[in-house]
Amino acid sequence: MRSGVLLLGMCVAVCTSSTAAASPDPFRFSREEISALVRHGPWPVPWKPDPGNRASGKSAAIEFGEGLFFDARLSMNGQISCASCHVPGRGFADGLSLAMGLEEVDRRTPSLLNVRLNRWFGWGGAGDSLWAQSVRPMLDSREMGMTVAAVADLVRADPELSCRYRRAFGTPPSSADDDGVTVNTAKALAAFQETLVTGRTTFDDFRDALAGGDPAAVGRYPVAAQRGAKIFVGKGRCNLCHFGPHFTNGEFDEIGIPHYTKTRAVDWGRAQGIKLMLASRFNRLSRYNDDPSGASAESSSHVALAWRNYGEFKIPSLRNVALNAPYMHNGHLATLGDVVRHYSELDLSRLHLGPDLVDGDGAAIDPGIPTLLKPLHLEEREVSDLVVFLQTLSEKRPWRWQPSARKPCGA
Repeated sequence: MRSGVLLLGMCVAVCTSSTAAASPDPFRFSREEISALVRHGPWPVPWKPDPGNRASGKSAAIEFGEGLFFDARLSMNGQISCASCHVPGRGFADGLSLAMGLEEVDRRTPSLLNVRLNRWFGWGGAGDSLWAQSVRPMLDSREMGMTVAAVADLVRADPELSCRYRRAFGTPPSSADDDGVTVNTAKALAAFQETLVTGRTTFDDFRDALAGGDPAAVGRYPVAAQRGAKIFVGKGRCNLCHFGPHFTNGEFDEIGIPHYTKTRAVDWGRAQGIKLMLASRFNRLSRYNDDPSGASAESSSHVALAWRNYGEFKIPSLRNVALNAPYMHNGHLATLGDVVRHYSELDLSRLHLGPDLVDGDGAAIDPGIPTLLKPLHLEEREVSDLVVFLQTLSEKRPWRWQPSARKPCGA
């Protein structure tokens, strides 16, 4: 521990002075700023299987799930697969403001890259596991429109799918348990999605240079990005919600984005997600959780609906954020500049803090419903610097997924 403290102190004294000397716009990182930035790594994080999914990390299940992911027969009309919305060439998203399945839905398609690091799934957290979340689009009437019986019948009837199911789970798909076959199909899909992990970024090199006391490497990080990094962990306090190697706390908040759908209905976000998760027969509290300890279901068992959940949405990861436009749960903001300006000019009266809970300057005054948010009042150069910093959180080379070379299951 003492050597780490000494190294951090050396980095403050040496790295930042070298950076300032090499830069036409000299400034220094404080010990606190370096400590905050170093917490956003290292990357990638170690692999941990999902204890609630016995297929997690198993090669046979991953192969089975990969095939399912691109199989349009999992939709009612035989034309829509998981990859229709989660397009590999678009970072396993689709670039649309609102996702389009059998019909247009009310929310944007989130990227599946690094999805294994999430605790809750979907913009409202209706899934408490990746496998439970993978059931949902197959059965949603506006997305893929299937039933559990239809999914199970497909897996049973198709020789290739049935063979891969048996390899993944050790037994053929049951002829008497549609729910069980459908959940296992979703668990194989989850096992495949867990493999979708992004590479390193320019920020990761900078972060490691700060952690290792390498002044030359620190100096190679763009000066504007360095200024943006100071805002991110300082004036902007962005790291209070977007922290850790995944740049998110994995929870939910309301940030003043309109949450009316195109039909003018209200999308209640996390409040709706809690209700759906607790009502689901496929959640971690169900018999389909493979975790014998029950520890993976603890968070699910303690979830309770509260007033503040109305209008909250998932705080997304910022990794590859420059490649994931448009932004927010409904694609309301087109560019990263729009996102930063939204927080700069935030109107707290748009938050559901209650009718009389903001003062004349728009500041929250009710201690019973706290918010970390406040208008940042950034100057235009600060907006630009923060955008440059955010751009360095995306991979240095475009992410490319290559399908695995698979032989027929019976070969």
